[in-house]
Amino acid sequence: MARNRQKTQTTPAQKPLLEISEDEQWRLIQEAGVLRKITESDIQKPGETAGNVEPLPLAEEIFNAVVFIMPFTFFLIMMDILIHQQYALQPTVGEVARRLLTNFPILSIFVFYTTRHKANPRTQFAMFILSLGVGPRMIWLINRGSWLVNMRQCPQFATIWLYTVVQLNLNWAVLSLVMIGAWTWFTGMKLGL
Repeated sequence: MARNRQKTQTTPAQKPLLEISEDEQWRLIQEAGVLRKITESDIQKPGETAGNVEPLPLAEEIFNAVVFIMPFTFFLIMMDILIHQQYALQPTVGEVARRLLTNFPILSIFVFYTTRHKANPRTQFAMFILSLGVGPRMIWLINRGSWLVNMRQCPQFATIWLYTVVQLNLNWAVLSLVMIGAWTWFTGMKLGL
C-alpha cells in the first residue's frame, strides 16, 4: 500500500492530472465564496509592511509593564538605601516602606503607559527629552546639591534616568548619553563624589 502511495504522488516536474483553465479556476473560486471571506485589510499589497499591528490584550500589556516595574522598583529602593549609606545614615524599614508606598504608584503608572506606547515616535521623543532633563539634574545635584536634597531627589532621578535610557531606541539612547556626557565634561562636573 505504501508503494502505491509513493507512485501516485506527483513531483514538481510532472504535469497535473487534470488541467483547468484560468477562467474556470476563477469561476470555482467565486462560487466557493473564498474571496468574500477575505477582507481588504487582510490582503497585503507587494512592498507594504504589516503596519496595522493589532493592539496587545490588556493582560499582556500589564505583564509587559510588570516586567519593568519590578526591577525598577528594586533599583529605586537600592538607590534610596545607598544614598543614605553615603551620608552615614541608616534608613529604617518604616522609612523605606513609606518612600516605596509614595513612589511605587507613580512609577507603576509611568512605566505602564510608556511601555504601552513605546513604539510611538512622540513617546520616544518625550523620553529622550526627559532623559536630557533628568540626567544632568542628577549629576548637578551630586556635585552641588546639599545632602538633604540629594537624599530626597537622587534615587527618583536615577531610576527615571535609567528607565528612559532602557526604553529608548538605541540611537536615541546613545545620543542622550553622549549629550549628557559632553555636558558633564564641558561644565567640569564629576560623576561621583
